[in-house]
Amino acid sequence: MIKKKNSAEEYQILLKKFPKIRPILSQKYIDIYDQHYISNRGGSGFANLLSQKMESWMHKKTATISGKDILELGAGNLNHMKYECGYENYDIVEPFSDLYKDNPDITSVRNIFSSLSEVNNRYDKIFSIATCEHLVDLPKEITLCKNLLKKDGTFQVAIPCEGELAFKLGWMLTTGIAFKFRHKLDYSKLIEYEHVNSISEIYTVLEHNFRIIQFKRSPFILPIKNFSFYAYIECKID
Repeated sequence: MIKKKNSAEEYQILLKKFPKIRPILSQKYIDIYDQHYISNRGGSGFANLLSQKMESWMHKKTATISGKDILELGAGNLNHMKYECGYENYDIVEPFSDLYKDNPDITSVRNIFSSLSEVNNRYDKIFSIATCEHLVDLPKEITLCKNLLKKDGTFQVAIPCEGELAFKLGWMLTTGIAFKFRHKLDYSKLIEYEHVNSISEIYTVLEHNFRIIQFKRSPFILPIKNFSFYAYIECKID
């Protein structure tokens, strides 16, 4: 675990931060945003390939549990589907259709939703990979996921360790340098715009809605704060 569980009073104070408001991007960032977002999800540059290689740990951890009916929150370009097996129905929530429209795996998806509020099915497994750090109203989205789980269903969250030292150094020395070289802009502005939630905030919201079954960090075995790039959290309904 990250820290001692917050009291009910402390949790209510945290909830007052939501929904969060993203910082305003200048026009220079807006002009290249969509192009960069798509490239960052599936690009072939060195920084992107290195990032995808390291992120494979999150995909593999999430795929250790399967189910008949599964839902992926923030499916992106469907890069996780190849890791999954044993399911009968694969649904996704992804508002940005340009990410997956050219992927032939889309034919294996049963339902495509643009938001969780559209979903009315129940699932054995709901999961998200590198998504929860982006959600401006995280508690609301987590509650919706909880309500969509079957009685013995599993909720899995794999996230970058936003707000901790190792992850910050990681993007600064890879994607940050590549972005600066290509666009002559500061990548930290995009990180602040995209990653509105820290790993600590995400963990706290999860532990107040679920029973935490497993918490793992990567690339180090020992769960040491500030020395990990990614984390995996497995949850069940109390």
